[in-house]
Amino acid sequence: MTGFSLHLLRHGAPVLPGRLMGHTDCAPTADGIAACAAQAADLGAAHIVTSDLHRARAAAEAIGTPVVDRRWRELDFGAWDGLAPDQIDPDALARFWADPDANPPPGGELWSALVARIAAAIDALAPAPTLVVTHGGAIRAALHVLCGFEQARLWAFDLPYGVLVSLRVWPGARPNAQIVGIYP
Repeated sequence: MTGFSLHLLRHGAPVLPGRLMGHTDCAPTADGIAACAAQAADLGAAHIVTSDLHRARAAAEAIGTPVVDRRWRELDFGAWDGLAPDQIDPDALARFWADPDANPPPGGELWSALVARIAAAIDALAPAPTLVVTHGGAIRAALHVLCGFEQARLWAFDLPYGVLVSLRVWPGARPNAQIVGIYP
């Protein structure tokens, strides 16, 4: 069975970098949009999918005509949404990073809920070369679903703004993908 290329592109830099943006709809910078467009220039994607949040959608629209899918949103950080890490109780934040299902942000989304919605979004993709413009948490959840990486190991991946993670995906039982490259 033939696989297909799946490219996961993290949105470019937002005007308020370094925060837990979650569902906060922060605008991207012009340079961030341009960096994403440059990353996607030679991918040959048959389909473009994007989160509905402006910081991802603006980059996707600069690349082509995307299909908007809310399931590709970032993790909802609840009461922490939009805050810088130094504005959050350090012990609570450490507990969250250690076990985001047992210690979600107040009013926020469980890691397992993010994984479930990203799995559903992946299942909805056509088996053709696809670019998804999304968020760091969504990319980590996709790597968990497609490659079987444990949640704790996913925090070790450096996923800066504008990073491109390219995978080869084979339909069927999971894990069912191989990382082809990570391009900062």
